[in-house]
Amino acid sequence: MCAYVLVAEDDPKQAELARRYLEHEGHAVVVVADGRAALEQIRSDPPDLMVLDVMMPRVDGLDVCRILRRESDLPVLMLTARTTEDDLLLGLDLGADDYMTKPYSPRELAARVRTLLRRTQSARAEDHVLRVGALHVDPVRHEVSADGRPVTCTPGEFHLLEALAAEPGRVFTRDQLLRHLHGFDSYVTARTVDVHVMNLRRKIEPDPQHPVRLMTVYGIGYKLND
Repeated sequence: MCAYVLVAEDDPKQAELARRYLEHEGHAVVVVADGRAALEQIRSDPPDLMVLDVMMPRVDGLDVCRILRRESDLPVLMLTARTTEDDLLLGLDLGADDYMTKPYSPRELAARVRTLLRRTQSARAEDHVLRVGALHVDPVRHEVSADGRPVTCTPGEFHLLEALAAEPGRVFTRDQLLRHLHGFDSYVTARTVDVHVMNLRRKIEPDPQHPVRLMTVYGIGYKLND
């Protein structure tokens, strides 16, 4: 799980230690030494995650977190020498996703970064799920469910359904849907679209003979009810 990690740390030894361990994990690492430089780096080249020290010159880590949360949902692992519960809660209230106190184990830092990246990637994958009522189409995992049950689709069926689910309520002509099938069916015609629709209805409709989701718009094509 390689990522681009920004380390904002004004202690050169701590910054170098973090950089070495994170690069050993396969991450690309950029190090900055103050809060203003951290914000400028995020705005010019957004990282996948930031390791943020609280005690920094120019703009401290708490203010960086406060400003960042107005602009971004970037995952933040906060580092601090402060150990009181109030300090911990303040950092989390300002939007830090995780918190480590100094001195810390660089191996634990690398493990916390792995966990945060895994959590973030999972959440982003979930965000890409197309939901049309109780019909869910997941382009990342290539999965479909209807009324809570998994639905197995051929590649052609999946990409036709994905196109419809991305714009529920829109009427697609057969020609428009054919363009979504090129590359997924070796030979496609307007009849191919009709066959896919018929098969999808068997799989996603409560009663395929009386569809309520995948509708025919006579003389034009098909739409997915919104």
